Amino acid sequence: MHVIKRDGRKVEFNSLKIRQAIEKGFLSVRPYLKVEDVDRVLNEVEERIKATNLTEISIETIQDFVEEAIKHQGFEDVYSSFSRYRKNRTRARANFQSRQHKLLKTLEGFGNEKAVDNNDKRDNANINGDSAMGMMLQFGSTLSKDYTKSYLLDPVHAAAHDAGDIHIHDMDFYPMGTTTCLQIPLDKLFSRGFNTGHGYLRSPKSIGSYASLAAIAIQSNQNDQHGGQSIPMFDYYLAPGVLMSFKKNYKQALTDAFEYCESQDTTKLQQMIEQIDALEDLKEVVLEDAFAFAPMAYEKAWKRTDRDTYQAMEAFIHNLNTMHSRAGAQVPFSSINFGTDITESGRMVTKNVLLAIESGLGNHETAIFPIAIFKVKDGVNYNPEDPNYDLFELSCRVSAKRMFPNFSFIDAPFNKAYYKEGRPETEIAYMGCRTRVIGNVDKEHEVVVGRGNLSFTSINLPRLGLRYGKLLNGSFDKDGFFEALDKEMDLVKEQLLNRFAFQCQKEVANFPFLIAQGAWLDSEKLGIHDRVKDVLKHGTLTIGFIGLAECLKALILSHHGESDDAQALGLEIVTHMREKVNIYTEQHHLNFSLIATPAEGLSGRFVAIDKNVFGEIEGVTDREYYTNSFHVPVYYSINAYDKLSKEAPYHALTNGGHISYIELDGDPSDNLPAFMRIVRMMKELGIGYGAINHPIDRDSVCGYNGIIHDVCPQCGRKEGEVPFERIRRITGYLVGTLDRFNDAKRAEEHDRVKHG
Repeated sequence: MHVIKRDGRKVEFNSLKIRQAIEKGFLSVRPYLKVEDVDRVLNEVEERIKATNLTEISIETIQDFVEEAIKHQGFEDVYSSFSRYRKNRTRARANFQSRQHKLLKTLEGFGNEKAVDNNDKRDNANINGDSAMGMMLQFGSTLSKDYTKSYLLDPVHAAAHDAGDIHIHDMDFYPMGTTTCLQIPLDKLFSRGFNTGHGYLRSPKSIGSYASLAAIAIQSNQNDQHGGQSIPMFDYYLAPGVLMSFKKNYKQALTDAFEYCESQDTTKLQQMIEQIDALEDLKEVVLEDAFAFAPMAYEKAWKRTDRDTYQAMEAFIHNLNTMHSRAGAQVPFSSINFGTDITESGRMVTKNVLLAIESGLGNHETAIFPIAIFKVKDGVNYNPEDPNYDLFELSCRVSAKRMFPNFSFIDAPFNKAYYKEGRPETEIAYMGCRTRVIGNVDKEHEVVVGRGNLSFTSINLPRLGLRYGKLLNGSFDKDGFFEALDKEMDLVKEQLLNRFAFQCQKEVANFPFLIAQGAWLDSEKLGIHDRVKDVLKHGTLTIGFIGLAECLKALILSHHGESDDAQALGLEIVTHMREKVNIYTEQHHLNFSLIATPAEGLSGRFVAIDKNVFGEIEGVTDREYYTNSFHVPVYYSINAYDKLSKEAPYHALTNGGHISYIELDGDPSDNLPAFMRIVRMMKELGIGYGAINHPIDRDSVCGYNGIIHDVCPQCGRKEGEVPFERIRRITGYLVGTLDRFNDAKRAEEHDRVKHG
């Protein structure tokens, strides 16, 4: 007998494939499989097939027989699941086929058009859409999104996404079951070494090795996830490497000097070496009647270790801006948090990573990665008498030149609530884009390390504002607005749960680094073929939002930068959303959170759809973008203090992540006290994570770094075939050239006003 496939091909009949289909039907509703149950169904199916006396039979007829046999044998739950699955697959195939023409036109555009002429090829500013691997990613991403919408998403969720009610982020990675991001526990990886899949790397023994393996860990982990990689305690993690190098340098300096000493008291030398081996920080070893050269050896060891550390930090930054991941199309999205380790080893890490950032890359250009985040804390680095205050001053100097580091504030009430003295793993850390993961339904694991976001989906707030607001309707239907918002949130909650269930079906083997190497919290307890559900519960399921300003404009004709009434309503809306995710957390015992959406991939999409639906409406759809999350619109003239004052309360509500920016109009290196005052302003107002933007331009021809208008101040060259590099920030990340921005991001950057 031959089986006729759906595409017309004929293949030999194979009862094993029928058995596998029946087994999947049972496993879809029952945790354990009984062989005798499967045999009963299979035997009936085979009898039905034989009774046809056919030499050829269609795959659909066989599946009909399977469905009928399952029901006839009394397995009603399996029958319902199997029947529903068939109907969904039939619908999915029809959807996929109906979309093929549009899909092929999109792919044709990728192949025939340059990125400058194709907005879709500039969706991710970290990818060169014209490169071979960049195009490969675009082709794969487009096909994967279409497959996801046709075969994996609930039709209601797919329709809501396509209509622009919601945006399911990173949909192209949905079929792989990947998670978004991770705060990498480097200490765990360093203590035993790790396997990248191409070889085993031993535990590092010097600061150079520590820095190299840190970069490799970031690169390896990004291949298992669809988001970014963060090191939450960079100074604490790399400090042991500094100490190892110091001990080696100190012993070498002593031994070298001893060879020129007239006295050959090897006993005293051995005593000093033993004490050096026992050191827990960079300290001088002092013995009675010590060698005269001992202090010089200590000073030499300190200087050599300081130099080694700088070179290690320089190599780390160069690696993260050159090493590729994800088929070679992009460097890893990476961020590092540091600034609170007060040991001399940790201080040396912080100082030198800041100096390496300040120096820049090979031609002294600003490094795009890693996103550096300096953690600010009273009693540690914020006040002049604090042990790391000099490093806070240095961080401001470097940020004024390079736009990094950004600043996180451990003492913000919503961050301080988790802080435990002496446990740096409870110090708040952020992903570079703004994601924040700290609270946990498992209270014993309320830490930043080994955890990350699982997935997130954003709600189109301006659309709800237009439907229920005063701008289009003459009055504000407040009850209608909040009822509609609740429905959207419930819809997103169900979509996130569906995606979570899909992720939980994956095995450890599907994540060879993230979980198989123990980077994710608790994953070391799993076997290679175990499901990952028991450990993914430590991650977050996040609901985001965009365009609060435009939503308020549609509701009551003013945004929160313009009126106190709008600010009060904005806080009411976001508070309501936070309360809803808290309810979801209690109901499902999973970590639901609310994020102020980073609008990298979403910028421009919602407004383009809404413009087609509602037309061009002043103050709402009349630009190419909606305002990022809860921000005061970039085009609205407001001073720095008022902007931060307006945005600060939203940080406390958005437990899944947030960021606030200030835009400066010149080179802040010329006025460091003013720069530091803005950072202090952020802390005192209760900002959780903040950054200061300012122009960073570079002439790649003559190497000039500074503000460039139309003519390079150094060589007098006008912008032409070789454009000036203009470093700008989007969502927390920097991007080196404006031609990588999509149209919406270009428009948003163009509209930004400066905050006096």
